[in-house]
Parts: sequence; C-alpha cells; structure tokens
Amino acid sequence: MSTTPLAELIASIAVDIPDFPEPGVVFRDLTPVFADASAFRQVAEALAGSVLEDPRGAALRTGPDDPGFDVVVGVEARGFLLAAAVAVVAGTGVVPVRKAGKLPRSTVSADYTLEYGTATLELHTDSITPGQRVLVVDDVLATGGTLEAAIGLVERVGGVVTSVSVVIELPALGGRQRVAPHTVHALWTT
Repeated sequence: MSTTPLAELIASIAVDIPDFPEPGVVFRDLTPVFADASAFRQVAEALAGSVLEDPRGAALRTGPDDPGFDVVVGVEARGFLLAAAVAVVAGTGVVPVRKAGKLPRSTVSADYTLEYGTATLELHTDSITPGQRVLVVDDVLATGGTLEAAIGLVERVGGVVTSVSVVIELPALGGRQRVAPHTVHALWTT
C-alpha cells in the first residue's frame, strides 16, 4: 500500500462500497475526491506530473514547458473527469474513449474483460494524429482490461502512449502486467 501524503488523502476521502456492482467486488468510489476541490486539484496535478517523473515520458519532452504528452485520453466514465482536469493543468487537449455506440463518427473498437464482465470501447479514428504523444488516464487499474483496450485503440490510430496514470491501483488483480510494457503511475496502491 502506498503511503504518500496524497495517497493518504485519497484513502481518507474515497469510499469503499462492498458488493458493487455485484457480490464480491469492492468498488472504490472516488466521487467524494472529485467533490473536494483541494483534493481534486492535487490529484489532477499529480497525474499531469507523473510523466515528468518517468524516464520514458521525460525523454519525449521537447523542452522545459512540455509535459511529455500532447493529449490526454480519458476512459469512460470517471476517466473523463480526470483526463479533463489533467489536460487543463498540462495545457493539452482531451480525447474520450467511450463505451460502444456513444461516438457519432467513424470509430475503432476493442472488446475487453473486466472484474465483473465484458464490454467494448471505442475511439474516433480521427481523434489522435499519428505520432501524437498520449497520456492515458483512468480512475482505477484493476485487472487491466479497460486500460489494455484503451491503449490498443490509441496505438491503432497511430498514437504513442507515453504513460498510463491512475488514481488507484489494485495490484492483486494483475493489471499492471496486462498493460506492460507501458509505464503505470498510480497515486494510491491498495
């Protein structure tokens, strides 16, 4: 379990919901963190700065004012909130990865498995320019299925994933290995 002051703050505000969305799953609800202006700002700044701490991401920087990525991809749904905040902090754009059937233009799609089922994610084919540096952001890394699918979509349209940043990582579920060799930054490991 990570013990940074930010991890402790997140842990003190987030709420664990047992047996949601189905029996045996403990849902880590970050909405109280999002509702706390100070905590949310700290989370956004830490996620934005995570690439700067990563030698692979930092190597892609073009100068001192370059965050190491050109756009932030947020994975539906809480990843949208985080990615938008990170993009504002970093001065970049934001691109959503959505559940199937939610995007109006041409898309690429990927099926994936998660803790409690299967689903499909989609990305507009023109949302990322080939070669564009991408930070992928989501709220939780559990089994890694969602992030693996999102990374695959970004790479299929030509994006270069510089890093993956999450608020919470559940290492017992093996998600980090599933998204390897991409670097994962987690603010709170539990």
